[in-house]
Amino acid sequence: MAEARRDAERTRSELLSVATEVFAEDGFSGARVDEIAARTRTTKRMIYYYFGGKEGLYRAVLEEAYRGIREAERTIDVAHADPLDAIRTLAELTYDHHVGHDAFIRLVAIENIHRGEFVRQIEALRAQSQPAVGRIDEILERGRAAGVFRADVDALDVHLVISSYCVFQVANRYTFGHLFDVDLAAPDRRPHLRAVIGDLVVSWLTAPRR
Repeated sequence: MAEARRDAERTRSELLSVATEVFAEDGFSGARVDEIAARTRTTKRMIYYYFGGKEGLYRAVLEEAYRGIREAERTIDVAHADPLDAIRTLAELTYDHHVGHDAFIRLVAIENIHRGEFVRQIEALRAQSQPAVGRIDEILERGRAAGVFRADVDALDVHLVISSYCVFQVANRYTFGHLFDVDLAAPDRRPHLRAVIGDLVVSWLTAPRR
């Protein structure tokens, strides 16, 4: 019984992994269930068994993709870390995750093309995302209490700025790279680009209010 459960978990995990690649590459409309089945050690019938069809599989892929960044954020010791160190770590961690998971960024872009049609169907994502803003809010509160952070910036502002910068590194990699003759994905540029977002957020939050 336990072995059967492990086999089912492995099959489901493999389907999600392959489906993530296919949906990120071809979008929801272009992806084919037959192709996903062919690239795994299972069948089209099993996709319907585990996920109920293409839409169910796509929703599961989205949920899993968002879970990845949320789990990464939870590794930061918000309660004990220095607020300046914590917010810099969060910014740099987000950069590393986004650059290392370009399929996630492509899936988000695709979902926005569809005006959030499928993400709206996954109620768990809203609950899953709230702690992300809550963690930033906790960092900000501790920083204000220590007298190092300004009081007119809220957690959603910070989340938006960090996400915007980090998403851009992947979503606009090819157009920006061509126009300005730069490879944003080059390994030797990553330490600099990671430091930029950390410096930006820390400087913004510690700047005197005008």
